[in-house]
Formats: sequence, C-alpha cells, structure tokens
Amino acid sequence: MTEPANTRRDFLKTTGAAAAATAFSMSARSYGAVPGANDRVKVGVVGFGDRMRTGDLPAFFQHAKELNFQIVAVSDIWNRRREEGSAYIRKMSGTNDPVDPVRNNDELYARKDVDAVLIATADFQHALHGVEAVEAGRDAYVEKPTAHTMDDARKFLAAVKKTGRIVQVGTQRRSTPSYMKAAEYIKSGKFGDIVMVEMTWNVNQPGRWRRPDVVPLLKEQDTDWKRYLLNRPYEPFDARKYLEFRLFWPYSSGIPDQWLVHQIDTVHWFTGLPHPRSCVANGGIYLWKDGRKNWDTMTAVFDYGPLDDLTKGFQVQYTSRFTNSAGGVKELYYSNGGMLDMSKQTVTPTGGLTAKSAAEMNMKANLLPSFSLMDKVETMATDADTHGDPMTSANMRNWMECVRSRKTPNASIEAGYAHSVALCMNIAAIQTGERVTFDDKTQQVMVGGKVYA
Repeated sequence: MTEPANTRRDFLKTTGAAAAATAFSMSARSYGAVPGANDRVKVGVVGFGDRMRTGDLPAFFQHAKELNFQIVAVSDIWNRRREEGSAYIRKMSGTNDPVDPVRNNDELYARKDVDAVLIATADFQHALHGVEAVEAGRDAYVEKPTAHTMDDARKFLAAVKKTGRIVQVGTQRRSTPSYMKAAEYIKSGKFGDIVMVEMTWNVNQPGRWRRPDVVPLLKEQDTDWKRYLLNRPYEPFDARKYLEFRLFWPYSSGIPDQWLVHQIDTVHWFTGLPHPRSCVANGGIYLWKDGRKNWDTMTAVFDYGPLDDLTKGFQVQYTSRFTNSAGGVKELYYSNGGMLDMSKQTVTPTGGLTAKSAAEMNMKANLLPSFSLMDKVETMATDADTHGDPMTSANMRNWMECVRSRKTPNASIEAGYAHSVALCMNIAAIQTGERVTFDDKTQQVMVGGKVYA
C-alpha cells in the first residue's frame, strides 16, 4: 500500500490548489447542489443502521423544520433496512412526504433532488462513501471514524479539498460548548503546558456491538455482499461480519475505531498537534469469547509533542474495556498546576505544585483556580440508545448551518484526517506489538523503520 513519497506540505498544497481550481470549474451538477438561502435542502440517508436510527436522525429532526431540511431517500443495500428506514423516517418527520428506498448509492446520486447526505455505514466504509458523496457534488455528514487505513484517509481528504463540498465528521465533541471552552482555555496558556492525559472508556456489556436477534434475518440474496466489501479483500458472505462488523477486522478495529477517535480528537484540537509522535498498545480478548477478533480490553500509550523538539511533550494513556464499567468515560488533562476534568467539566488545582513542594526548590506554588466550564453538565451518551444526545444534536446543527453558509464545520475533514492518523498508528501497534511512529513527510505509518501497510 506504499504510495509516492510526498511531503505533508506538498500533499496539503496539492489538495489546496485543486480546491482552488475547482472553485472556478465546478460542474453544473455541483453548483446545482448548493442550496439558496430559502431553498429546502433535500437529504439522502446512506446506511440505515443503529447509529443512524438512534443518533443521527433524532439529531437531524431536532433542527430540520427550523433550518428547512428534508429527507427524501434512504440508500441501503439490504432490502429490509431500506424499507424499514423509509417507514421510520416518514414517521419521524411527521409528514406524508415520500422517503424513497433506493438499492445503492449509485441510484441515490443519480437523483437530482438530493443536495446532501447523512452517512452512517460500517466503520471501514465511511471514507469511501464520503468520497462517493463529494465527487457526486453532495455535502455530507459522515460518522466517525473517518478512516482506519491511511490510503482511505488520504483519498477522502483529497476528494473534499478538490470538490470544496461541506463535510462534517461525527466527532461531536467539537460542537459541544464545554469542550469549546476547554479548548479556548488551554490555548490561552492559562492552564499551562500539558504534562499528561488520561482517558478511559469502560462498559460492562457482553452484548455491545452484538446483534444476535438480527443476524439470522440477513440472507445473502437480500443484500449486495460484494458492494458491502468495497475495497476490502473478498471473503464468503458472513452475516456477523456484516451486522457485527465492529468485532471483526478489517471491517473495524473495535475499541480504537469506535471510542478512541472521539477522545484522541480532543488532544489534537486542544493542542494543535497533528498526530502522535509514537504509539504502543497491548490488550486482548480476555472474557467475551464469542468469536470476535477485536479486543475486549486495550491499553494504548501515545507520545505527543512538537515534531522538531523531542525534549518537549506529554503522554496520553488510553484504557478501555467491555468487562467492567468502573471508571466510565473520562478525559483528564494534567498540567503542573492542576487538572482539567472533562467528565465533570471542571478545572481544579488537583495535583498542582503546592507551596511546600515548591519551597524545596526555591520555587513558587503553582495551583490553578477552581471553576466550572459549564453551568449545566453535558453528558456523552454511552449506551446503545442515544436518543436526544445533545452533543450529536449540536454537531448536526452546525453541519446543517454550514451547508447553508458554506463555512467550514467544527469537525472538519482535516480534524477527521488527524484522528485517522492516530487511529492507524494504534491499529498498527495492536497488530504488530511494536512501537509505531509516523513519517510526517510521507504521511505514512512506520513500524521498525518500514512503511506499515
């Protein structure tokens, strides 16, 4: 999977130049997909699965009437899902407007009444489905992870830059007020240099990502298995790998694809760093031995800091398990003066340099003031039922507003590309057991001095 060695600067310059050129040469089809201020924005759904049903669609319909958006079609290669999706969306909309079920994305993009799409397909499909959308002249809200191979990540970034379409990634923390305030606070310098980050995402759910009631319902003749696989190697039809894809590589890496990207994205956002300098990982399938291939427990350690100054930086320790929920979901940032706790949305002097300790070295105490980032605590839904998740709602609204204004969304394709780099490094560390680095010039994941593919 090795590609020509272009520097990161050249890569971004090339994609940026393509975007500029495209501004003068967009096809009539692309221009036709830019809605006017008072036009109704007509939307297609790509993939009617659990995330679309319980997360993205409820968020969409919270704002659809006010912002004049309407869903007109649902594309899903499983006939059962597209029919269910059509009925479900009509019920949610509260109108008699038709929602046409279409067999695949080719049929969806052949329609002239689709301006934008919501994409919530299998993890490995996001980038390529995103490429399809923007190359068809449509704006897109694309669920995370953006990509778990660098090849797919580069293709998606280049396609968005070339077409100039509005793409929002489903890392909804970027549209959440408390996270915005935390980012502003850290960037102001008042927090001090980050010295450590601890992140956890723990549940106790043997059924998480399992679909035992649905798997028997899926028959190969009712879907398009080859279209499902996209650019992954061919293997015989397997309903579990179709519906429980999060448990099986190369369709997902599980914990990193689903949870790491949400949290590691905040590290990039708060610090402005484009990717980790290195990553190591360990874990395994310790309890839920149900045929899955992706770990039920993982610890990863990332080194972050300036790429040109290895004397500066900090460590990110990431732990996640399915087997015990103690600790829940946490994101703790530490400086010499205290702690920023995103689970509580507070800044405190916890662990800061006390007067007694400072005096030993003729220094002054360094203790942050205590304050809340928000008056009302915002929670991140961690159960399968995410109806009414305010974080997804805010991210969806930001995308819808940007479709109209043509401004860059909060969770831009560049943010998605950055979390994809960290994700690909984590996956390489899992699969090799080695320390993984990233070559900023070639935009390649490296293991033992060689490109990891």
